[in-house]
Amino acid sequence: MSRLLRSTAVFSAMTFLSRVSGLVRDQVYAIVFGANPAMDVFIAAFRIPNFMRRLSAEGSFSMAFVPVLAEYKEQHGPQAVRELVDRVAGTLLAGLLVLTAVVLLAAPWLTQLIAPGFVPGSEKHALFIEMLRITFPYALFISLASLVGSILNSYQRFAIPALSPVLLNLAMIAAALGLAPLMGGSVKALAWGVFAAGILQLVFQLPALAKLGLLPRPRLDFAHAGVRKILKLMVPTLFGSSVVQFNLLFNTMAASFLIGGSMTWLYYSDRLLEFPLGMFGVAIGTVILPHLSTRHAATDPDGFSKGLDWGFRLCLLIGLPACAGLILCAEPLMATLFQYRSFSALDAKMSSWSLIAQSTAVPAFLLVKVLAPAFYSRQDTRTPVKAAIVAVLTNALCTVGLFAWLLHATPTGQAALQAAGGNWRQALAGIHGTHALLALAIAVAGWVNALQLAWLLRGAGVYRRQPGWGRFIGQLLAATLALAVVVLLFRHAWPDWGDWAWWERGWRLAAMVGGGAVAYAGVLLALGMRPRDLRH
Repeated sequence: MSRLLRSTAVFSAMTFLSRVSGLVRDQVYAIVFGANPAMDVFIAAFRIPNFMRRLSAEGSFSMAFVPVLAEYKEQHGPQAVRELVDRVAGTLLAGLLVLTAVVLLAAPWLTQLIAPGFVPGSEKHALFIEMLRITFPYALFISLASLVGSILNSYQRFAIPALSPVLLNLAMIAAALGLAPLMGGSVKALAWGVFAAGILQLVFQLPALAKLGLLPRPRLDFAHAGVRKILKLMVPTLFGSSVVQFNLLFNTMAASFLIGGSMTWLYYSDRLLEFPLGMFGVAIGTVILPHLSTRHAATDPDGFSKGLDWGFRLCLLIGLPACAGLILCAEPLMATLFQYRSFSALDAKMSSWSLIAQSTAVPAFLLVKVLAPAFYSRQDTRTPVKAAIVAVLTNALCTVGLFAWLLHATPTGQAALQAAGGNWRQALAGIHGTHALLALAIAVAGWVNALQLAWLLRGAGVYRRQPGWGRFIGQLLAATLALAVVVLLFRHAWPDWGDWAWWERGWRLAAMVGGGAVAYAGVLLALGMRPRDLRH
């Protein structure tokens, strides 16, 4: 497992640079644009091409393509691999061109599907159509970039694909600070930044692929055996590997009915949640998929099982403290990172509520990054779909149920419903904090998805638990408790965060997070855990 750990460390280091630049980007958003209806529209419009990015880079395409590529490398040789890459590239490009054309033409109708709360004829409705048409070509470029990145990852070249998202962040920062003033401060500048970023991320990775001798010469060929196999695997994974993204899309629809700023508050809480998920979850999933695919292709069930066990332990080692830390530090994080100029104290408070709700499922979100590849590496795409369908339905039912509870079983909701004359849309649009219920529904669906996948994996008989799990869980729980105690002591000493200067908030947040991290690591070491244990 030492090679897996090194690869994960490299990927995480590069991803850390991406997350830091992403944090700077979000701070620029908060300072320049704040939380307002126009920013809500951009977030909703970018959600669609970003959804495509998640499907291709972290979901269905890579989950279907990487196992087939591993099989061709192991069993067919270099020439067959080159032919596969050429034909996959050509087929993918053709499909993306058609999809992009359809979305650009059908944007007015898609608006009613994606954001039904944006009333036709309104300024938000018109702005959404315009920004969707500008941003959606990003899906074409980033999907091709994801093809390149999947090939590089399969050849253990993790750094370049992990570093490429930095270009998105730099393009967006340039658009906010450079282009927006030239456009009168319009949020549409961010849409053009998205468009440019897709081209940059694709071009950036091509030299590394050329060094491997695998620069694609696109060939449209649906009859190629490898292409057919990838398509067969990919269709179910479009749903199964991206349940979180489908839930986010559903919640975008629901949030379009809520008070102005709700989508932006959810966006900022989701961005902070992306730190542990992006730095570690995606890294673990990206590294473990080629490993499991190779073990399966080489008929090495013992190596397959040990790889899974390693992944589960690493997810919990990171997930439990991340869960506790994000919940306890939610308001200080929002105040320190974003509460400046256009981003008010109310915005920070509202964002912290949704961060607390969604952070309860951090361990589940991380575990799915290992559980889903466990099925896809064996070219089993049907089983995760069953779990995904239940999880998406859970999210929808939880959302509807929580909204109904709010409006009919709480004094605030009953008063808003009465003031709106029984109109539930108007009632929801007048209540602050409703967005946190959407975040809670996503968390519930995340746990349902993870627990189902774990149960189904156990039934498949491909995972055998390694010794030492009881001791490992005890160590994690004791260390997480120590972290919580230390952070709560800091919160008691510093209850108010909004009145300090940025540097005062910064050093206090660093002290609190650092103190919790030292407590967590110190208890683990005191209880006998060592770095070498993660290489077993």
